[in-house]
Amino acid sequence: MIRRSATIILLVIGLICGADRALADQVVLRVVPHADLKILDPHTNTATITLIHGQMIYDTLFAWDEKLQPKPQMVDTYTVSPDKLVYNFTLRPGLKFHDGQKVTSRDVVASIKRWMVRDVLGQTMAKYIASFDAIDDDNFVIRLNRPFAFVETALGASSAVIMRAEDAATDPYKAIAKTIGSGPFRFVASEWNPAAKVVYEKNPDYVPRSEPPSGLAGGKVVKVDRVEFVVLPDGFTKSGAIQRAEVDLIDSLPHDQIPTLENAPGIVLRRVAQIDGTGVIRPNSLHPPFNNEKARQALALTVSQPDYLGAAYGDERWWRTCYSFFVCGSPNETEAGSEPYRHPDLARAKALFAEAGYKGEKIMIINTHEIAAIGALGDVTAANLRAIGLNVEVAESDWGTMLARRARKDPPGEGGWNIFHTGVGGATMYNPLANSSIDSSCDGKNWFGWPCDPQTQALREAYVEATDDEARRDALVALEKHLWEAVPVIPIGQEIQPFAWRDNITGVLRSHIIVYWNIAKT
Repeated sequence: MIRRSATIILLVIGLICGADRALADQVVLRVVPHADLKILDPHTNTATITLIHGQMIYDTLFAWDEKLQPKPQMVDTYTVSPDKLVYNFTLRPGLKFHDGQKVTSRDVVASIKRWMVRDVLGQTMAKYIASFDAIDDDNFVIRLNRPFAFVETALGASSAVIMRAEDAATDPYKAIAKTIGSGPFRFVASEWNPAAKVVYEKNPDYVPRSEPPSGLAGGKVVKVDRVEFVVLPDGFTKSGAIQRAEVDLIDSLPHDQIPTLENAPGIVLRRVAQIDGTGVIRPNSLHPPFNNEKARQALALTVSQPDYLGAAYGDERWWRTCYSFFVCGSPNETEAGSEPYRHPDLARAKALFAEAGYKGEKIMIINTHEIAAIGALGDVTAANLRAIGLNVEVAESDWGTMLARRARKDPPGEGGWNIFHTGVGGATMYNPLANSSIDSSCDGKNWFGWPCDPQTQALREAYVEATDDEARRDALVALEKHLWEAVPVIPIGQEIQPFAWRDNITGVLRSHIIVYWNIAKT
């Protein structure tokens, strides 16, 4: 009996040692993410870290390439009727969920219908859909009630991931906890340690497309065995870890660490996104004082973009002023209507707050220094508002807690908020359909802050309905001018986000969110 027990113990030790050796032989890419992963459902949350997670484990019907053009991804072939009202799609062969189930059109229809409830681009497309049906396992059809020129663009949104139909049956306002996709990586739930570590492993069953990778499109060829997100608390810890080769890549290097790493041996500093991101102040349009457009205009009149950009992003090499809601340097750049807001006017701002009915009520700013740039933006706004006599309180928290609080519609004194700050990726900001910050639907289902303005929506509709480039440009300019009157959000300039990786890392793609296929480690 003793001999048998000893044999079992030795066998277990051997298995453990064998597993350790197998793990040691794997190529592991260790990444410092820009934020901790809190929410696993890309349909319900716009946080970039959740979208990155979604790209790891799920796939999309189309995907935006390096030029932000939609290309087929899970779709093999498709046809469009001459009247542009019927789209027939065929899925490519070999698509399989991580649990072994085949991906079918029923999964597609259930997933896209769920996604359309929450995403601004999906909500717009939904208005044009007459029917959306699975024909058989591999074929599905979208019938429109009138032409919509952005079907492929919408289906290529990074949040439009395809889940199993049983997961997609979840209430769109309740985040799923399941992590079974069909993408190039599998989520290792047993090793997930929130605030410390997230692990993904290569999906051996994934069949990449044959085209070269471009942005989020093309062949998603995984060249490492595992990707580990190592959550580190501050910029100095991050830069120290990469210099000691404890990590391989830093997603969104804090700008104050650029001087530390830009001349460090063995370190590469580059931008990844092909289009600049925009920093924004988001007022809550549900509650006083910012339910009054005069208060939102007043907030905009306190802004000096160089002050915000310098505080958040440091050296001017890494930022630029921009008074466009649609990204300077993009095809949709226009600064029409911004002239009154290009320089702060504190006296006028104070007067407008009074006209809006402000009488000293507390202004609640929710803020986080876990992401240093966002924390700095919040600090500047707090100082600006205090300078004109407003009663300001700043609620500091970690990023995940701030994300949870910004979703609350409660009054500011009861767990809600008046203002938050964030960065919005240029790939969605430059497109009036995908730009969730300007969506002013009055159903309370739009982006946190919930502005309601029928004129904004009518002008967005005019952009969609435009029949040629000239008409679309005219609609865009009219929309921009009106946005500087309604001010659902305040752009405070653009930033160039550097990433850092060790020089034994190759294959980092230019894309609007960072992806971890195509990356090799030698």
